[in-house]
Amino acid sequence: MVFRKALLRELATVALGTFLVLLGITLTTQLVRFLGQAASGAITSSGVVALLGLTMLSYLPVLLSITLFIAVLMTLTRSYRDSEMIVWFSCGVSLTQWVRPVLVFALPLVFTIALLSLALSPWAVTKAEEFRRLMESRDDVSAVSPGVFRESRHADRVYFVEEVSGKENLVANVFVSSTQHKRTGVIVAAQGFQETMPNGDRFLVLVNGRRYEGEPGTTEYRIAEFERYAMRIEASELVARAPTTKTTPTPDLLANRTPPNMAELSWRIGLPVSALLLTLLAIPLSFVNPRAGRSLNLLLALLIYATYSNLLSIMQASIAQSRIDVATGMLGVHALMAAVLIALFYRRIMVFSLFRLVR
Repeated sequence: MVFRKALLRELATVALGTFLVLLGITLTTQLVRFLGQAASGAITSSGVVALLGLTMLSYLPVLLSITLFIAVLMTLTRSYRDSEMIVWFSCGVSLTQWVRPVLVFALPLVFTIALLSLALSPWAVTKAEEFRRLMESRDDVSAVSPGVFRESRHADRVYFVEEVSGKENLVANVFVSSTQHKRTGVIVAAQGFQETMPNGDRFLVLVNGRRYEGEPGTTEYRIAEFERYAMRIEASELVARAPTTKTTPTPDLLANRTPPNMAELSWRIGLPVSALLLTLLAIPLSFVNPRAGRSLNLLLALLIYATYSNLLSIMQASIAQSRIDVATGMLGVHALMAAVLIALFYRRIMVFSLFRLVR
């Protein structure tokens, strides 16, 4: 039918625009966070892009779910506002006949959300955690950022470099403060570089500098000038961490049915189910009186979405803490929203039936 083709075309356009806006906002906020971590030396500048990509992959199920809800809600709200829905209702098109084209548009995205939630998002979180551990295992010198004081992992040294030349592996205007045998030493040098010995040992070699050594609070200090000073770089070990529920693959959650695993599984299954129910809820929620404002239905839609999302989080926490059983936690919220969906459809159909009788 004509209205189905027009509806699918408009839904696709609105969904694309909504998704790009949400993606841009999320990308910007995450990029700012990662750039701040890179500036402090917590992660490398080259790792920002990788972490950003993995993080966005884990956020995609939620973004697509919000996109579906907003696209259907805004498209049908516009049709009400421009009196197009009244024309279709007058031609004999009932409200329930809008369900099929909406499902035709929504089901591929719901399937994508399920795939992302059950498989790709846990993989992305796992890879992001591995990447962070790899960056945390860097040696102290590799973690130094220009213009930032950086403390070593053992809290016995503080590094500062003014400038780094990545291509030549050189650092300029180096400051190192260290404590050895209860004596504080400060080293300043014009430049330095890393050197690897044949046996694999690594050293930070400082060139043309001075070393000040003494005990704080006393005047007993020694000053030594040097042309070349080598400091051993201790290699950091890669610390293994126990996998969390967010990084556990879905088949492993099913194989080991502990309360935390079942809570995580309820969240992963709940994302595509909630996306489908929210899409259908947007059909009756989109009603707006052309002669009045459209704020009321948008506020109601926002309230229902926030309530649904918070209830899913509450149920996930309750399952993890064994306060409720898995079946109640997984099905209770969705059953409640399905009842709300049926009630809204019934109310809206009854209103349009009275409208036809009056006419």
